Amino acid sequence: MMNWKMAGFALAAVAAASSATAAPASTEARIQALEDKVNTAYAANNLPTYFSFYAEDLRALFPDGPTTFAGYKADWTAFIKSGGAILSFKDKDMRVQVSPKGDAAVASYLADVVTRTPGKGDVKTSYSETDVWFLRHGQWKIVEIHYSENPKVEPAK
Repeated sequence: MMNWKMAGFALAAVAAASSATAAPASTEARIQALEDKVNTAYAANNLPTYFSFYAEDLRALFPDGPTTFAGYKADWTAFIKSGGAILSFKDKDMRVQVSPKGDAAVASYLADVVTRTPGKGDVKTSYSETDVWFLRHGQWKIVEIHYSENPKVEPAK
């Protein structure tokens, strides 16, 4: 009887270890899918969908300086309403790192962007972006974003 219990415990331990090692891979895939969705909304200038991926306590570090969720939403909405737009967005070299507990992740990548800016026309730029995701109340949200220009990287043609 004792051997069956030991075998049962061993089997349970193997199953738990397998699911623990599978969690980061599935979380990585989930974050990759969320990055695809947020970047698709960004490229489509779909502000309601785009901003739904961000936490209310967002901290954003942009080339013009740091801002909050409210500040970013107000500035970007005003930019779009003024005739500005993302004309194209292409990410590459995506890397997702997941916390050991699977409740936080960092996605970093390069992005080639063509932006229409009123008074400046269409501008091609290469950026580096890092998004920090937290799982809160069952939902993944971006809590930190860092977006900086790569002046020495030529955007893809």
